[in-house]
Amino acid sequence: MKREQKHETDYIQKYQDEGYTKNYLFENGCLIDSETKYAYQPDEIYIVAHHRYEGMSDPDDMSILYVIETKDQQRGTHLLGYGPTADLEEAEFFKDIPKKNYSKNSDINELT
Repeated sequence: MKREQKHETDYIQKYQDEGYTKNYLFENGCLIDSETKYAYQPDEIYIVAHHRYEGMSDPDDMSILYVIETKDQQRGTHLLGYGPTADLEEAEFFKDIPKKNYSKNSDINELT
């Protein structure tokens, strides 16, 4: 039986250990590389994996961790809040990523 990760930080660390070290921020309708400040559009983003988290005691404490590769081979993560207080523009950005850019792989243990 696989041990399930309990918190976003557990997965973030695992993915960082696998080379997904970039941090992405959502700003002005784009996903921004926090170092280079390059603004990615939805068709430039590939979702390697995503993990949902639901708060145990607070319904506003819900999030999705996206594991991302970009058209220019950058790799990192982005944490998106969802639920009643979610940023709808940010959620729409991720809906606009083409379905063909989503991997069916969602398990860190299956990454090569």
